[in-house]
Amino acid sequence: MLSACASLSANAQSIQVEAKLQDYTIKIGDQTKLFLVVHKGVNQQVNFPKLTDTITGKVLVVSANKADTVFDQNDRTKVTITQSYTITSFDAGAYTMPPFEFGSTSGVIKTNELSLQVQTVKVDTTKSIYDIKQPLIVTYGFFDWLRDNWILVLLGFVVIGLIIGLIYYLWKRPKGQPIIQITKPSVPIHTIAINKLQELRGKKLWQQDEVKQYHSELTDIIREYLEKRYHIMAQETTTDEILWALKQQDITDEYRNILQRLLVMADLVKFAKEKPTPADNERSMDDAIEFVLKTQVIDTPKPITDGGSTDGSV
Repeated sequence: MLSACASLSANAQSIQVEAKLQDYTIKIGDQTKLFLVVHKGVNQQVNFPKLTDTITGKVLVVSANKADTVFDQNDRTKVTITQSYTITSFDAGAYTMPPFEFGSTSGVIKTNELSLQVQTVKVDTTKSIYDIKQPLIVTYGFFDWLRDNWILVLLGFVVIGLIIGLIYYLWKRPKGQPIIQITKPSVPIHTIAINKLQELRGKKLWQQDEVKQYHSELTDIIREYLEKRYHIMAQETTTDEILWALKQQDITDEYRNILQRLLVMADLVKFAKEKPTPADNERSMDDAIEFVLKTQVIDTPKPITDGGSTDGSV
């Protein structure tokens, strides 16, 4: 059945309302949807009818759905609002729903009538009618449960086996042997310096006209030794600053003079372009070795006591 539209002029703009069904024929107990539609201007006020649980006769309202608003694509000042309801009926027959009334500033606007046909469900009377069957009693034993849960049972046995294997391994594994750490004795600073001086001598730099390089490496070794031996800043300081810093150290004048001689010789070579003789080059090396050997720290071994006595008495 086709739906009809009722229109009413209001404020020089048309307000149209209509009612329609999703299905006009349903089976008894089935559901369909009722649509109430308003076409109006954006600024026009229209009130939807308030539906109760029953529309008419045996037509019942199951639920009201959320309204849907759609603007006209060709005229943004017009809008269509659709309110839907889910309805049903449990009695067969033809039901006519009267027009639905909408309120507006211009008065009441009515929709068209709707007809709903509710049909009965056909029953085949040629077949016999049977009683409702009683519930069947089904036995569910241990083997049925095992058949349904065999994966869990298998995983349980695997986990138990792993735990037993881990315990056996921890019990039977060989005990770890104690780790003996051998501490390598540190090389004394004077030994390091002597080794570097001997290595420098083996390069034979001054014999190859590398006199400046020879004296630079020689004084670098001595300056490094002075920093570690006397805890002074010797790498980035001048000869005078080094000698001044060593005044408070326990160094004899003889070895202080030796140190001064080789440092001054190196300064003359590096900064004054002095050309020392082969004897001067060898003497600088001998002075460096002698200075290190004479100023080295000598570790005094502690006396070994027996029974807590240091004088041999019992």
